[in-house]
Amino acid sequence: MTAKGGSIALKKVADGNLCSGCGACAAIAPTAIEMQLVDPGFLRPVVLDEVAPEEDARISSVCPGLGIAIEPDKRSDDPLWGPYVELYTGFSRDPALRHKASSGGALSALLVHLLESGEVDRVLQVGADNEVPFANRSVVSTTSAEVIKHAGSRYAPSAPLANVGPLLESELRHVFVGKPCDVAALRAMARDDPRIALRIPWMLSFFCAGVPSHAGAREVLAKMGLEESDVVRFRYRGNGWPGNATATLRNGQTAKLSYSESWGGVLSRHVQARCKICPDGTGGAADVVFADAWETNAKGYPVFEERDGISLVMARTERGHALVRSAEAAGRLALTPFDVGMLEGMQPGQTSKRRLTLVRMAALRLLGRPIPEYRGFHLLANARKAGMRASVRNFFGTLRRGFLGRL
Repeated sequence: MTAKGGSIALKKVADGNLCSGCGACAAIAPTAIEMQLVDPGFLRPVVLDEVAPEEDARISSVCPGLGIAIEPDKRSDDPLWGPYVELYTGFSRDPALRHKASSGGALSALLVHLLESGEVDRVLQVGADNEVPFANRSVVSTTSAEVIKHAGSRYAPSAPLANVGPLLESELRHVFVGKPCDVAALRAMARDDPRIALRIPWMLSFFCAGVPSHAGAREVLAKMGLEESDVVRFRYRGNGWPGNATATLRNGQTAKLSYSESWGGVLSRHVQARCKICPDGTGGAADVVFADAWETNAKGYPVFEERDGISLVMARTERGHALVRSAEAAGRLALTPFDVGMLEGMQPGQTSKRRLTLVRMAALRLLGRPIPEYRGFHLLANARKAGMRASVRNFFGTLRRGFLGRL
């Protein structure tokens, strides 16, 4: 990341290795900042021209690398899972979409409902890159077929906010789909840009365990025994639940790795630094957020055996709840109420990360590193439930990696 042009905000982000790669800074200063791919395969802002002081101040106020604030606004506010209105499990009533998508197809089904009901004109989402099959690109979908084409998780960097400028200049209505940090930044941008509420009336997200680099995807290909140049299409998941990582070769043959092997064995080790101190992997700023409704074994751990997909559907705003229920009434979604108390066992990774955020940041502070400012995440209350052993291990583990230069 380059902080030329007097960008105080981006210098702090760079000093702390806090960038999430959302692209908000490039949207705010489009003539001065460009998102570029840097080693080992993350998207980072590069400052190409002078950043105006007012642009830099706005970047500082919205950058999720520097901080995220969530306000409960009279909603139920669970210390672990944040503000919400209602919680369901469910799936797309379209069997083909349910099979293709990563976790029951509920997110894609809601996007189809938004388009076909006329609630929005276009969908801003992420799809596979045309040139590098394991990479991502931002796409604008205008039909249900395009939404379904891009269904499925993409465990690679994306910067969808870098492309919102033209959307705000149009007369069309959009639904934005992005990582929790993307949505948090867009929600912050909306505080002083009234065009966002008009042109992007819906913001959807998903539970996120972190963004792996392209180096992670290349390691997955190597584990499959493949050369990158031979791959023409790549899916991280889907076509089943949880679905395999699948590479399609030029000769039409395919190679696969299970979800446990690809995500658990490879990609999770390549997650960027900022994600490891993020308490908002659950999309607290979204209208509706989606996740895998994993089944668990007798020990409480998720089971990744192949089966029909089931989504977790968390309506975080009243508007989001009304939208979910309208999709159900239209026959797009099958929904079953879900008890938030059971979510901890279903999502142990998110539980652990939120409870350990505070001790990891304390270690970074001791190292003299800049850290984000979080409000509304009950960090102290969660840290008290982390357990002494896990807290000590994570505190000193973060210190050790900092001393060794491995953060």
